[in-house]
Amino acid sequence: MVDVRLFADLAEAAGERVVEVEVPAGATVGAALERLCEEYPAVANRLFDGDAIRRGYTVAVDGETVESSTALAGDELAVFPPVTGG
Repeated sequence: MVDVRLFADLAEAAGERVVEVEVPAGATVGAALERLCEEYPAVANRLFDGDAIRRGYTVAVDGETVESSTALAGDELAVFPPVTGG
C-alpha cells in the first residue's frame, strides 16, 4: 500500500488530496500511477498524454523526484502539477 498525495487539479479530479493505492512489493512508480489512474480515471485524463506523463508534472517518492521506472522504496508518492509564475 502506498499513499499518493495529489495537488491542485489532480486533487480536484480525485476528490481527495491523499489516496491509498494498493501495489505489490517491489512495484515501480509507474505501476502505482497506473493503479491510481484505474481507480481515478479523471486523474488519468489530466496526468497522462497517451502513455507519458504530461509535461510539467513532477513525481516524488518521500520528497525525492523520481522517474516512472523507479522502484517504490517509500511509503509516500506525491504528484505535483506544473508550476506557473510571472
